Amino acid sequence: MDFVRITSINDRYFRQMHEWMGQIFPPEEVLAFDLWAEPLKDEGLRVVVAVHENNVVGATEYRYYHDMGVAMTDFTIIGREGLGVGRFLAQERQKDLFRWVERSGGTLSGMFAEIYNPYLVEEHAFGGIKPMDPYVRREVLSHLGYRRLDFPYVHPSWELNGEAVSGLDLCFLAYDETIRELPAALVVRFLQTYYSIQERKPESWYEMIRRLESTDTIRLLPI
Repeated sequence: MDFVRITSINDRYFRQMHEWMGQIFPPEEVLAFDLWAEPLKDEGLRVVVAVHENNVVGATEYRYYHDMGVAMTDFTIIGREGLGVGRFLAQERQKDLFRWVERSGGTLSGMFAEIYNPYLVEEHAFGGIKPMDPYVRREVLSHLGYRRLDFPYVHPSWELNGEAVSGLDLCFLAYDETIRELPAALVVRFLQTYYSIQERKPESWYEMIRRLESTDTIRLLPI
């Protein structure tokens, strides 16, 4: 398998990846094809695919915030069973991320990720692909060391219509496993930065931010 970065919507692998996204994720989680043109050029993020025999069999997007010393995994797609796609993507992403941090002269305390909570929302089929089953993905993130932040989480829809998306947890992988909580100010800053691209946000998102601003720390709990 090859770990291939995509920087243009004209890349043939990007079309394959976007088709995977449409099959696997609900519409509110998928940015329209043409709207990817500028983000793919952004040096602050990576969109990478796993290519096997000239076909995209997996993908991941992640970003690093030098000023906050944290990263974010936007999504991971495992499109084929029996190839070790998930392990391949996780290992190659981590190696690339550590090189990225070293080149920038920065630090990295951990990585955020959103994960569906199937105990709250069960209607998503995720394309019928077993490795993408939310129960499976949740256990995989737990094995990798992610823990969920202890607050009710919502985010603005990527359909850019200002609607709220719920049924997810915001999680964090702390490289120092002794850390049991995060500063609320860091979480607020991250969320405001991450979703700054979206002009329309639901009132429930602003309410969530205000609640976080009124506290000092947020516990990290098992997934």
